[in-house]
Formats: sequence, structure tokens, C-alpha cells
Amino acid sequence: GRKRLFMAGLVLFSAASLACGLSQSDTQLIIFRAIQGLGAAVISPAALAILTTTFAEGEERNKALGIWGAIAGMGGAVGVLLGGVLTDKASWEWIFFLNVPIGVAVIAAGQQVLKESRVEMETRSFDVLGVVTTATHSWTSTTVIGSLVAAAVLLALFIAVERRAAAPLLPFSIFRLRSLTGANIVGFLIGAAIFSMFFLLSLYMQQVLGYSALKAGFAYLLVAITIIIAAGASQALVTKIGVRTVLAAGMALTVAGLIWFSQVSVGGSYLVDLVPGFILSGLGLGFSFVPVQIASLVGVGHDEAGIASGLINTSQQVGGALGVAILSTVTFTRVDSYVADHAPGPLVFPDALVNGFEIAFLVGAGMALIGLIATLLFVPRHVAPDVVMAEAAAEPA
Repeated sequence: GRKRLFMAGLVLFSAASLACGLSQSDTQLIIFRAIQGLGAAVISPAALAILTTTFAEGEERNKALGIWGAIAGMGGAVGVLLGGVLTDKASWEWIFFLNVPIGVAVIAAGQQVLKESRVEMETRSFDVLGVVTTATHSWTSTTVIGSLVAAAVLLALFIAVERRAAAPLLPFSIFRLRSLTGANIVGFLIGAAIFSMFFLLSLYMQQVLGYSALKAGFAYLLVAITIIIAAGASQALVTKIGVRTVLAAGMALTVAGLIWFSQVSVGGSYLVDLVPGFILSGLGLGFSFVPVQIASLVGVGHDEAGIASGLINTSQQVGGALGVAILSTVTFTRVDSYVADHAPGPLVFPDALVNGFEIAFLVGAGMALIGLIATLLFVPRHVAPDVVMAEAAAEPA
């Protein structure tokens, strides 16, 4: 059942968070972080599936997803803010310890508030082979090329296995929903652009502007507030003017924000170099996150709500991981090149970092621009429930 899975994920996440805070070595921390990630991977799609099956499709669900989007969208900014406070005033362990009482409170509330629901199927089985073939090598493998080759082979095996499975982990028929497919493409690119933006800006503020962890955390407060306001507004706008229009506006604002950040400088200031970009990207994330969640679930039946919820979360998380990896590589490749081409001096490394950040932010803006184009090409102009359901029903079985 969805409730049982959600509660199990919370228990695993909370326990792993406690273990992370108590870790005595890097190896222990990495292992417990992996377990924590497993718990989070269970919680997020289960929570979204519960929301989807609780609220009827249309205005009611859009409001619920608006609240979900506001909370989830500001999570990154608030996380950076609290991380800075805890790191500066307490210690890094409290970043993990903080999750424990919150997890316990949610578990207690969930037992009282949530109702159990499950998919009624004639065939019930867990696609173990499908899970195994999704496990890929990490970036820390002996060679990146070997990792990519292994990932490609496992992806091909996963597709082959899923096409033959009686109860597939990921039924490919779900991609017949045009809105869902488009939303996952855009979600992937949103994750790639935004996750890397937060990472690079944190480096810029601390290593170039000289901010402390606490000051850098508070600098993100403007982004969090902007996201909350934009997410609330986007929920109402989606109902009035449609998902694609709001999502396209959000992606365009994200592009503008990243382009602004590509002009950061060594002697930059918060008001000039950061505030305009924070406002643009905050509006962009708020206007993007809610409609992309709505679009990913329009036309999805209760029996596939968990699959659709897991899919959009996976798209965003994978996009975020790849985005950070790609833009970090772009940044520090340029840094190495810049340092090699210039004579040693006190400003060489800050100049090199800024030069790398500028190029990386432009690459990020390019990712967001592709997301804007994908929105216009793949997300239907109108995603009213009856339209999308009719579209899905018209597809051959």
C-alpha cells in the first residue's frame, strides 16, 4: 500500500539521518548517505502518489500540487539557508540530526491522518530483474568511459526486461501520455539547471565573495521567499491560462536568471550580481515546478499514480545529478586552463573561478532554453483532464 511504503521510507530516512550524524569516518558517512537516499527515493514518489489519489484531477488537485510545489521548490533554498546556519553555529552533524525529530513527527501524524490505498491488480509481483538492471556504475569508477558503457548496456537490458515483464517496474505504455512525456523531459532539464545553479552560486559566494557559510545561507532567503510567492501564483494561473503557458514563462525566467549569473564578477556585490538573478530564477522555479508536476500527472489513473510520481521525481533528481556533474566539469576545466595561461598572482584563482562560473552558467542557461523549447513542443497547450484522457484513450493499446 502507498501509506505503508511512505511510512517505511520515513523510518529508513530518519534512521539513516541519525546514522549519518553519528558517522566516524568518510566511508561510514557515504554508506549511510546512500541508505538515506534510498529512503528519500521511497518517500517522494509515495507521497506524490498519495496526493494524486486523494485529490480529484482538475482544480482540486492543482491546488494540492501548488502547495506541494511551493514546499518542494523552496526546499533547496531553505536547505542551503539552514545548512549554513547549522554548519556555522553548531556542526555539520546537525544537518542530519535535524531530520530525526521531523521524521518522527511526520510518522506520528501520518499514522493518524493518512488512509491506506493500493493498486488492485490480478498479477502482483515485484520486478526484481528490472530493479537490478537500473543499477549503474558511479562517477568514481575506474574510468568514466567504462561507466558510460556499462550504463548504456544496463539501460538496454532494462528496456528489454521491462517489455517482457508481466508486472513491469516501468510500463512503457505510460509514455503514450503526451503531457507526462513532455513533463519528464522538462523536469530533467529543470533539475539539471537549478541544482547546478545552487551549487555554483554557493561556491561563488564563499570562495570569491568571501561569505561565511551562515551568510551564504541567508543570501538564499530571497530565493525561498520568491519561490513561495511564485508557486502560489502559478497554481492559480495554471487553472486560468493552462499548464504550458505558465511552464514556458517559468523556463524563460530561469533562462534569464542564469544568463544574469553569467555576469558575476570578482568584486561583485549582493545587490548587483545576485539579487536580480535570485528574483528571476526564484520566479522561474516557482512558475516551473508546480506546472511540471501537474503536467506529469494529468491523465494518469490511480493504478499508475505511483509510477508517474516516481518517474517525474527520478527525472528531476537524475537531471540534477548530471547537471551538477557537467557544469562542475565545465567550471573546473576552465579554471585549470585559465590558471595555466596566466602568471601566478593573488587574484588569479578568483579570476579563474569567476571565468569558469560564467561559462558554466551559460551552459546552464542553454539547458533551461532546451527545456523551454521542449515545453512548447511536447506539453499540450491545454491539459484539461477530459482532453488528455481522451488523447490517452485514443492511443492504440
